[in-house]
Amino acid sequence: MQMARVIAICNQKGGVGKTTTAVNLAAYLAIMGRKVLLVDFDPQGNASSALGAEPLKIQKSVYHGILGAAEPETVTRNTVLSDLHLMPAAPHLAGALVELVSVPAREAYLRKLVHRVRHKYHYILIDLPPSLSLLTVNGLVAADEVLMPVQAEYYSLEGIGQLLQTMKLIRDNLKHPLTIAGALITMFDKREKLSREVAWNLRKNFPHKVFETEIPRSVALAEAPSFSKPVALYRPDSLGALAYSRLANEVILEEREKHVAMPVLASPNFGNFHAPA
Repeated sequence: MQMARVIAICNQKGGVGKTTTAVNLAAYLAIMGRKVLLVDFDPQGNASSALGAEPLKIQKSVYHGILGAAEPETVTRNTVLSDLHLMPAAPHLAGALVELVSVPAREAYLRKLVHRVRHKYHYILIDLPPSLSLLTVNGLVAADEVLMPVQAEYYSLEGIGQLLQTMKLIRDNLKHPLTIAGALITMFDKREKLSREVAWNLRKNFPHKVFETEIPRSVALAEAPSFSKPVALYRPDSLGALAYSRLANEVILEEREKHVAMPVLASPNFGNFHAPA
Protein backbone atom coordinates (compact mmCIF):
# COMPACT_ATOMS: atom_id res chain seq x y z
CA MET A 1 0.00 0.00 0.00
CA GLN A 2 1.15 3.51 -0.74
CA MET A 3 1.83 5.85 2.12
CA ALA A 4 -1.29 7.63 3.30
CA ARG A 5 -2.28 11.10 2.24
CA VAL A 6 -2.25 13.02 5.51
CA ILE A 7 -4.78 15.84 5.46
CA ALA A 8 -5.34 18.31 8.29
CA ILE A 9 -8.87 19.74 8.56
CA CYS A 10 -8.31 23.25 9.84
CA ASN A 11 -9.71 26.74 10.16
CA GLN A 12 -8.63 29.01 13.00
CA LYS A 13 -12.21 30.21 13.37
CA GLY A 14 -14.58 27.90 15.24
CA GLY A 15 -18.06 26.85 14.18
CA VAL A 16 -17.31 26.42 10.49
CA GLY A 17 -18.08 22.69 10.20
CA LYS A 18 -14.51 21.51 10.74
CA THR A 19 -15.27 18.45 12.88
CA THR A 20 -18.41 17.67 10.87
CA THR A 21 -16.22 17.61 7.76
CA ALA A 22 -13.49 15.49 9.36
CA VAL A 23 -15.95 12.84 10.59
CA ASN A 24 -18.14 12.63 7.50
CA LEU A 25 -15.39 12.87 4.89
CA ALA A 26 -13.53 10.11 6.76
CA ALA A 27 -16.68 7.98 6.82
CA TYR A 28 -17.39 8.32 3.11
CA LEU A 29 -13.78 7.65 2.15
CA ALA A 30 -14.03 4.42 4.18
CA ILE A 31 -17.37 3.51 2.60
CA MET A 32 -15.73 3.97 -0.80
CA GLY A 33 -13.14 1.35 0.04
CA ARG A 34 -10.27 3.39 1.43
CA LYS A 35 -8.60 2.57 4.73
CA VAL A 36 -8.88 5.70 6.84
CA LEU A 37 -7.56 6.87 10.20
CA LEU A 38 -9.20 9.88 11.83
CA VAL A 39 -6.91 11.54 14.37
CA ASP A 40 -8.85 13.71 16.83
CA PHE A 41 -6.35 16.36 17.91
CA ASP A 42 -8.81 18.70 19.62
CA PRO A 43 -9.00 18.41 23.44
CA GLN A 44 -12.77 18.86 23.22
CA GLY A 45 -12.93 15.42 21.61
CA ASN A 46 -15.98 16.16 19.46
CA ALA A 47 -14.83 13.97 16.57
CA SER A 48 -14.26 11.12 19.04
CA SER A 49 -17.74 11.38 20.56
CA ALA A 50 -19.27 11.63 17.08
CA LEU A 51 -17.87 8.16 16.39
CA GLY A 52 -18.95 6.58 19.67
CA ALA A 53 -16.00 7.24 21.98
CA GLU A 54 -16.55 8.92 25.33
CA PRO A 55 -13.69 11.41 25.83
CA LEU A 56 -14.12 11.58 29.61
CA LYS A 57 -13.76 7.78 29.88
CA ILE A 58 -10.84 7.30 27.49
CA GLN A 59 -7.83 5.80 29.24
CA LYS A 60 -5.38 6.01 26.33
CA SER A 61 -5.67 8.68 23.68
CA VAL A 62 -3.61 10.46 21.05
CA TYR A 63 -2.04 12.35 23.98
CA HIS A 64 -0.35 9.16 25.21
CA GLY A 65 0.70 8.35 21.65
CA ILE A 66 2.52 11.63 20.99
CA LEU A 67 4.35 11.47 24.33
CA GLY A 68 5.48 7.88 23.75
CA ALA A 69 3.50 6.59 26.72
CA ALA A 70 1.54 4.15 24.52
CA GLU A 71 2.04 2.39 21.20
CA PRO A 72 -0.03 3.69 18.26
CA GLU A 73 -1.97 0.43 18.09
CA THR A 74 -3.12 0.76 21.69
CA VAL A 75 -4.56 4.25 21.17
CA THR A 76 -6.30 3.37 17.89
CA ARG A 77 -9.80 1.95 18.02
CA ASN A 78 -12.33 0.55 15.60
CA THR A 79 -15.52 2.40 14.66
CA VAL A 80 -18.90 1.42 13.26
CA LEU A 81 -17.24 1.30 9.81
CA SER A 82 -14.73 -1.49 9.30
CA ASP A 83 -12.31 0.62 7.22
CA LEU A 84 -12.44 3.66 9.51
CA HIS A 85 -10.23 3.77 12.61
CA LEU A 86 -10.13 6.48 15.25
CA MET A 87 -7.28 7.84 17.32
CA PRO A 88 -9.38 9.61 19.97
CA ALA A 89 -8.74 12.75 22.00
CA ALA A 90 -9.58 13.50 25.62
CA PRO A 91 -9.43 16.69 27.70
CA HIS A 92 -5.97 15.78 29.01
CA LEU A 93 -4.62 16.50 25.50
CA ALA A 94 -4.66 20.16 26.54
CA GLY A 95 -1.85 19.29 28.96
CA ALA A 96 0.45 18.75 25.99
CA LEU A 97 0.46 22.52 25.48
CA VAL A 98 2.39 22.83 28.74
CA GLU A 99 4.41 19.62 28.60
CA LEU A 100 5.80 20.23 25.11
CA VAL A 101 6.51 23.93 25.38
CA SER A 102 10.16 23.57 26.44
CA VAL A 103 11.18 20.35 24.65
CA PRO A 104 13.25 20.23 21.43
CA ALA A 105 11.35 19.86 18.14
CA ARG A 106 8.09 20.29 20.04
CA GLU A 107 6.18 21.00 16.82
CA ALA A 108 6.93 17.52 15.38
CA TYR A 109 5.55 15.14 18.01
CA LEU A 110 2.33 14.31 16.15
CA ARG A 111 4.25 13.95 12.89
CA LYS A 112 6.45 11.27 14.46
CA LEU A 113 3.38 9.37 15.65
CA VAL A 114 1.61 9.63 12.29
CA HIS A 115 4.69 8.41 10.42
CA ARG A 116 4.61 5.19 12.43
CA VAL A 117 1.18 4.24 11.06
CA ARG A 118 0.83 5.97 7.70
CA HIS A 119 1.82 2.84 5.77
CA LYS A 120 -1.38 1.16 7.03
CA TYR A 121 -3.85 3.62 5.52
CA HIS A 122 -4.86 5.37 2.33
CA TYR A 123 -5.90 8.50 4.24
CA ILE A 124 -5.13 9.98 7.63
CA LEU A 125 -7.37 12.94 8.49
CA ILE A 126 -6.46 15.17 11.44
CA ASP A 127 -9.17 17.24 13.13
CA LEU A 128 -7.50 20.31 14.63
CA PRO A 129 -8.67 22.74 17.33
CA PRO A 130 -10.13 26.09 16.20
CA SER A 131 -7.22 28.17 17.45
CA LEU A 132 -3.56 28.80 16.78
CA SER A 133 -1.67 26.84 19.42
CA LEU A 134 1.13 24.31 19.67
CA LEU A 135 -1.48 21.61 19.00
CA THR A 136 -2.49 23.30 15.74
CA VAL A 137 1.13 23.68 14.66
CA ASN A 138 1.75 19.98 15.46
CA GLY A 139 -1.22 19.03 13.32
CA LEU A 140 -0.10 21.15 10.38
CA VAL A 141 3.47 19.82 10.58
CA ALA A 142 2.12 16.26 10.70
CA ALA A 143 0.08 16.82 7.53
CA ASP A 144 1.02 16.94 3.88
CA GLU A 145 -2.07 18.92 2.92
CA VAL A 146 -4.69 21.15 4.51
CA LEU A 147 -8.41 21.12 3.79
CA MET A 148 -10.03 24.37 4.91
CA PRO A 149 -13.76 24.44 5.72
CA VAL A 150 -15.10 27.95 5.13
CA GLN A 151 -18.53 28.83 6.45
CA ALA A 152 -20.54 30.92 4.02
CA GLU A 153 -20.15 34.12 6.05
CA TYR A 154 -17.64 36.97 6.14
CA TYR A 155 -15.77 36.17 9.39
CA SER A 156 -14.92 32.71 8.10
CA LEU A 157 -13.01 34.33 5.25
CA GLU A 158 -10.97 36.20 7.84
CA GLY A 159 -10.17 32.89 9.56
CA ILE A 160 -8.92 31.32 6.37
CA GLY A 161 -6.75 34.36 5.66
CA GLN A 162 -5.14 33.93 9.07
CA LEU A 163 -4.58 30.24 8.36
CA LEU A 164 -2.83 31.03 5.10
CA GLN A 165 -0.43 33.27 7.01
CA THR A 166 0.17 30.54 9.61
CA MET A 167 0.94 28.06 6.85
CA LYS A 168 3.38 30.48 5.27
CA LEU A 169 5.20 30.81 8.60
CA ILE A 170 5.40 27.01 8.90
CA ARG A 171 6.72 26.68 5.36
CA ASP A 172 9.29 29.44 5.80
CA ASN A 173 10.47 28.78 9.36
CA LEU A 174 10.06 25.02 9.74
CA LYS A 175 10.77 24.23 6.08
CA HIS A 176 7.70 22.00 5.91
CA PRO A 177 6.18 21.99 2.40
CA LEU A 178 2.46 22.08 3.21
CA THR A 179 0.10 22.17 0.24
CA ILE A 180 -3.57 23.14 0.01
CA ALA A 181 -5.95 20.25 -0.66
CA GLY A 182 -8.69 22.83 -1.12
CA ALA A 183 -11.17 25.14 0.55
CA LEU A 184 -14.63 23.75 1.25
CA ILE A 185 -17.70 25.97 1.49
CA THR A 186 -19.89 24.85 4.41
CA MET A 187 -23.29 25.84 5.84
CA PHE A 188 -24.21 27.09 2.38
CA ASP A 189 -27.73 28.31 1.63
CA LYS A 190 -28.19 29.29 -1.99
CA ARG A 191 -31.31 31.29 -1.03
CA GLU A 192 -29.21 33.68 1.06
CA LYS A 193 -27.44 36.54 -0.71
CA LEU A 194 -24.51 36.44 1.76
CA SER A 195 -23.90 32.74 1.09
CA ARG A 196 -23.77 33.39 -2.63
CA GLU A 197 -21.46 36.40 -2.18
CA VAL A 198 -19.02 34.50 0.03
CA ALA A 199 -18.94 31.56 -2.40
CA TRP A 200 -18.37 33.92 -5.35
CA ASN A 201 -15.63 35.79 -3.50
CA LEU A 202 -13.86 32.61 -2.45
CA ARG A 203 -13.96 31.05 -5.90
CA LYS A 204 -12.75 34.27 -7.55
CA ASN A 205 -9.97 35.30 -5.16
CA PHE A 206 -8.78 32.25 -3.21
CA PRO A 207 -5.40 31.39 -4.78
CA HIS A 208 -5.87 27.62 -4.54
CA LYS A 209 -8.49 25.00 -5.26
CA VAL A 210 -12.05 25.44 -4.02
CA PHE A 211 -14.00 22.18 -4.01
CA GLU A 212 -17.02 22.16 -6.30
CA THR A 213 -19.08 20.53 -3.56
CA GLU A 214 -20.86 22.97 -1.26
CA ILE A 215 -22.02 21.59 2.10
CA PRO A 216 -25.54 22.82 2.87
CA ARG A 217 -27.05 23.66 6.22
CA SER A 218 -28.56 20.35 7.29
CA VAL A 219 -30.49 19.18 10.33
CA ALA A 220 -29.21 15.64 9.72
CA LEU A 221 -25.59 16.79 9.96
CA ALA A 222 -26.35 18.51 13.26
CA GLU A 223 -28.23 15.52 14.70
CA ALA A 224 -25.92 12.68 13.66
CA PRO A 225 -23.25 13.20 16.39
CA SER A 226 -25.87 12.80 19.13
CA PHE A 227 -26.44 9.27 17.79
CA SER A 228 -22.65 8.63 17.64
CA LYS A 229 -22.87 8.02 13.91
CA PRO A 230 -21.59 9.68 10.76
CA VAL A 231 -24.41 11.07 8.66
CA ALA A 232 -23.85 8.28 6.12
CA LEU A 233 -25.30 5.83 8.66
CA TYR A 234 -27.77 8.20 10.32
CA ARG A 235 -29.49 9.81 7.32
CA PRO A 236 -27.81 8.68 4.09
CA ASP A 237 -30.63 10.23 2.04
CA SER A 238 -30.17 13.74 3.50
CA LEU A 239 -28.74 16.65 1.52
CA GLY A 240 -25.80 16.83 3.94
CA ALA A 241 -24.97 13.17 3.44
CA LEU A 242 -25.15 13.44 -0.34
CA ALA A 243 -22.85 16.48 -0.24
CA TYR A 244 -20.16 14.69 1.78
CA SER A 245 -20.40 11.73 -0.57
CA ARG A 246 -19.65 14.08 -3.47
CA LEU A 247 -16.78 15.63 -1.53
CA ALA A 248 -15.22 12.20 -0.92
CA ASN A 249 -15.42 11.53 -4.65
CA GLU A 250 -13.64 14.82 -5.34
CA VAL A 251 -10.88 13.96 -2.87
CA ILE A 252 -10.44 10.50 -4.39
CA LEU A 253 -10.20 12.00 -7.87
CA GLU A 254 -7.25 14.06 -6.61
CA GLU A 255 -5.33 10.79 -6.13
CA ARG A 256 -4.71 10.82 -9.86
CA GLU A 257 -3.40 14.35 -9.90
CA LYS A 258 0.20 15.30 -9.29
CA HIS A 259 0.48 17.36 -6.13
CA VAL A 260 2.81 20.31 -6.57
CA ALA A 261 3.65 22.62 -3.68
CA MET A 262 2.33 26.10 -4.39
CA PRO A 263 3.19 29.38 -2.70
CA VAL A 264 0.69 30.18 0.03
CA LEU A 265 -0.24 33.72 -0.91
CA ALA A 266 -3.57 35.47 -0.65
CA SER A 267 -5.07 37.44 -3.51
CA PRO A 268 -5.06 41.20 -2.83
CA ASN A 269 -8.86 41.09 -3.25
CA PHE A 270 -9.39 38.12 -0.93
CA GLY A 271 -12.34 38.94 1.33
CA ASN A 272 -13.39 41.99 -0.70
CA PHE A 273 -16.96 41.47 -1.87
CA HIS A 274 -16.82 44.61 -3.96
CA ALA A 275 -13.74 43.80 -6.02
CA PRO A 276 -14.30 44.27 -9.77
CA ALA A 277 -15.31 41.12 -11.63
